[in-house]
Amino acid sequence: MMKPHSGPLLVCNCQRTMSIDGRQLAACLGRAEPLIVHSELCRGQMAQFEAAAKAAADAGETLTIACTQEAALFGDAAAGVEGEGPPPVFVNIRERAGWGEAQAAAVPKMAALLAEAAHVGRPAGLLTMTSAGVCLLLGAGQAALDAAVELSGRLDVTLLFTDPADALPPLSGGLSVARGRVRSVRGTLGNFEVEVDGYAPALPSSRGAYAFTMPRNGAKSTCDLILDLTGGTPLFADHARRDGYLRADPNSPLAVAKALMKAADLVGEFEKPIYVGYDAAICAHARSRKVGCSRCIDNCPTGAITPNEDKVAIDALICGGCGACSAVCPTGAVSSAYPRREDLVARVQILIGAFLATGGASPVLLMHDASHGLPLISAIARFGRGLPANVLPIEVFSVTSVGHDVLAAALASGAGEVLLLAPDRPHELPALEEQIALGSAILAGLGYAGPRLRLITDADPDVVEAALYARGPFPDLAAHAFTSHGGKRELARTALLTLHAAAPTPVPLMPLPKGAPYGRIEVEVDGCTLCLACVGACPVNALADNPDRPELSFTEAACVQCGICVATCPEQVISLEPRLNFQSSAMTPVVLKVEEPFNCVRCGKPFGTKSSIARVSAALKGKHAMFKSEAQMKLIEMCNNCRVIAMSEEGIDPFAGAARPKIRTTDDYLAEAAALKAKPRKPDDFLN
Repeated sequence: MMKPHSGPLLVCNCQRTMSIDGRQLAACLGRAEPLIVHSELCRGQMAQFEAAAKAAADAGETLTIACTQEAALFGDAAAGVEGEGPPPVFVNIRERAGWGEAQAAAVPKMAALLAEAAHVGRPAGLLTMTSAGVCLLLGAGQAALDAAVELSGRLDVTLLFTDPADALPPLSGGLSVARGRVRSVRGTLGNFEVEVDGYAPALPSSRGAYAFTMPRNGAKSTCDLILDLTGGTPLFADHARRDGYLRADPNSPLAVAKALMKAADLVGEFEKPIYVGYDAAICAHARSRKVGCSRCIDNCPTGAITPNEDKVAIDALICGGCGACSAVCPTGAVSSAYPRREDLVARVQILIGAFLATGGASPVLLMHDASHGLPLISAIARFGRGLPANVLPIEVFSVTSVGHDVLAAALASGAGEVLLLAPDRPHELPALEEQIALGSAILAGLGYAGPRLRLITDADPDVVEAALYARGPFPDLAAHAFTSHGGKRELARTALLTLHAAAPTPVPLMPLPKGAPYGRIEVEVDGCTLCLACVGACPVNALADNPDRPELSFTEAACVQCGICVATCPEQVISLEPRLNFQSSAMTPVVLKVEEPFNCVRCGKPFGTKSSIARVSAALKGKHAMFKSEAQMKLIEMCNNCRVIAMSEEGIDPFAGAARPKIRTTDDYLAEAAALKAKPRKPDDFLN
């Protein structure tokens, strides 16, 4: 059985609004003693909590509390207990399991949620951002001025009017005011760079209305945060993920007040997770400036990923953590670090495994985030039917970071469906939609009834609830145990082979949509000269040569369909074929072309290939000034050393340059002058 933390576990039925069998739940968690089900742990039974917190601290164990609503209260109480121990862990079993129409069948889900919460993943790295409180406030009229005056007591505010309109200059100064429009802006919290056109500072002599100096274009400045009250187009495409950029509807006093409170708190040092990791060694972006894969760049909504010669550069300060780059990266060079892939898959396996082991059936995995998904789940639990008893929610920082590898792993672990509850952000969803389409194509090709992968972007709790209860009439999937370690390709292949083994129609080969990260290359053998430029360009070593003879081989399982080989081939004889090969032969190199080497006509040393020598000879014979005679043509059929020797024997020094000019000295100039004096002169010479 899966167990939560070994320390004390406190469960509360929240004033009897949930039906929890303490004996059954303890048995599901593998605990010998029945669990005491409290009813007012955060109120009348606080003494029991303090006693459990003291026992956990004395033993150095983790205290698990099956409640998140009163986490702040419990946290403060635990902090006041003597002794040192790990911080308590809070698990939501109320909205996610207990508050539903199938309360009697919710215990297996509760046990699964408690078991999953016990998994401790590897933490992400952190960055430090520093803000001194220099704020640029954008807006129009008196509303913007009032907001700037209110904020100026906490921050160093500059008000940039888009239109001063009805704004009346205040009685006292201390606030920088100007007029203009933002041409460009870049950066993040603590380091914004702004360029303004029509920049005109306000005159201190402004009387009835604001008067401004002569405007100028291209004014540049920096600030730590930006408060946008224009109500127009955001300055950043993915503005919700840009740290330090706050935006509010100027017509909503509540929204403006919330923005002012947030802005006032953005002073000091802040830690930000490093959302993604990058392994340049397996990046398939480019080789020798021949671009192949640019999926991470194309799908980054914040512009945090840019080309960096043959690699890419990721600005961790700008990165908003959507994870789209991790989802679409074919090699795993860019991978989510918040959470890490192996931790997410491990949590999925624990959640599904514990649910099935404790009597649950037909598990459906619901992946959601905290800002969009969790409020919807809460609304469904409070005002609707609650989550179905077999729908297992798992929280991730961003749903758009989920790739087909994780989706396949969830299905192979026993999930009959995977539902992805994501906010409707059109600039972030294409990557996730692409991964769902790829996974669905593979499942359909294997004969699985579906759809088993569904994206839900509605913000209406009633619509989301209906989608959660609308399960298709298709059979459950068997649960399989497999390791989640290794890279993205290894995880995906393991999960897909597991699904293939149990598939209704386990086809050996399957065509895939264009752009899929699996497939083979096709080479027009007659046109290939075995120059092996593609071998040197392949970033994943799917193409290889043979040191003993001219040969080109290909390993299909390693190919990511980046297309660098296509861009590099000078003969243009390579094309891509997206497909999925489940056979073991995909792991074995296959010879695409092999030729006998061409032997030097002078020393017999093998070099080049017969086809390449013949091709070069045909291209140069009688068409190039250096290869007109038979002796000159023979040079093409010689190795490098023999070619130099033969040219020297013919009196041709291949290293010879142009004749050096004779050095002139003073004696040369004096001799020329004497010769001119001795030369007889004619009358016409004086005229010349």
